[in-house]
Amino acid sequence: QVQLVESGGGLVQPGGSLRLSCAASGSIVSVGTMEWYRQAPGKQRVLVASITFSDETLYADSVKGRFTISRDHAEKAVYLQMDNLNSEDTAVYTCKADIVGNGLRGDLVAYISWGQGTQVTVSS
Repeated sequence: QVQLVESGGGLVQPGGSLRLSCAASGSIVSVGTMEWYRQAPGKQRVLVASITFSDETLYADSVKGRFTISRDHAEKAVYLQMDNLNSEDTAVYTCKADIVGNGLRGDLVAYISWGQGTQVTVSS
């Protein structure tokens, strides 16, 4: 079974920083695009940042310049460095990964895997 496990969430004051981590494990041949989503109370889940297999990055306008997404291919991990946090960043942050694994017939199969989410609370 493929599993994505996040860590690094918690409580931080406005202007502070947090670093989220997400690591994939299990029967994995390759990990493609990895992304961070967030869902604030009463709002839809939105894409925060994305990084491709070739390390191309994309950010939501609301976090551009403050957040940095990166990955470690060897560790099958993705990170989100969050700086200058404000109350609007309060949300459950969840990582998503495009996974390539071995199918039942030994062929390559692509699918999406989600983590369970980690709470980030920005409050004074």
